[in-house]
Amino acid sequence: MNPLRLQSGFRISYDCPLPVPMMLMLSVHPSRRGDLETPDWLVTDPVLPVRLYIDGYGNLCSRLLAPAGRLTLSADFVVRDDGQIDPYEPQAVQHLVQDLPDEVLLYLLGSRYCDTDRLTQLAWTLFRDTPLGWARVQAVADYVHERIVFDHAAARPDKTAYQAWEERAGVCRDYAHLAVAFCRCLNIPARYCTGYLGDIGVPVVGAMDFSAWFEVYLGGAWRTFDARNNMPRMGRVLIATGRDAVDTPIATTFGDAKLVGFEVISLEAPPVAAPPVAAPPPTQGEVG
Repeated sequence: MNPLRLQSGFRISYDCPLPVPMMLMLSVHPSRRGDLETPDWLVTDPVLPVRLYIDGYGNLCSRLLAPAGRLTLSADFVVRDDGQIDPYEPQAVQHLVQDLPDEVLLYLLGSRYCDTDRLTQLAWTLFRDTPLGWARVQAVADYVHERIVFDHAAARPDKTAYQAWEERAGVCRDYAHLAVAFCRCLNIPARYCTGYLGDIGVPVVGAMDFSAWFEVYLGGAWRTFDARNNMPRMGRVLIATGRDAVDTPIATTFGDAKLVGFEVISLEAPPVAAPPVAAPPPTQGEVG
């Protein structure tokens, strides 16, 4: 696959009856900022001061004070991508817990939406006979993909991994939460990811939204899996990682803010046009 140029961005509007502090996670992740062809600046209407900071998980976040009334947040930028699908690396080994780096141990623990205490027995019942490492994670992704039916109507902000398993319906965050929880139960560090994933190289399936997938720590590095789509995809642009959706919300509002508009885009942009070739200077015999 040839390299891609991805036209990405969003337009999100809130109505606020009173001024509301907001924390936003809408910037491209620091690991992909070198791929930005144009800046992913956050534009606010009305114009507001915005302060950037890096959180404890290495995500680039923004803070602002939304005034009373309508606030629209937007960005429109181009990011370069290598055009490759998610790597398939079955040789990536599963580490013994005692051999894991200290900084990944956090991703073995239960969290707000990944309630491992309710899923550990089930995880070992389902996956104890699967091979360690990549094959075991793929078995988890296969199971979650088949277990959950994608249904926007089944989405709700308080649904845990166990509830997603029990209800058998949800959206991409529910697929990711259940897969992350199962992997942690099986002693495989796993973290939640959110970002852009347009319908590039696959049929267009509906309105674009931010997407959720997961990464596991195998063979000394974080590896990408996606239980929702359960197939290698191209054009992922990471925004944030964390324990679960608690750590990666696109917006946290500290007061009343009603979401009244939401649009996300991630489309393949046309290649940059080559500059016109200048005509060669005339030869001596052509002058005159």
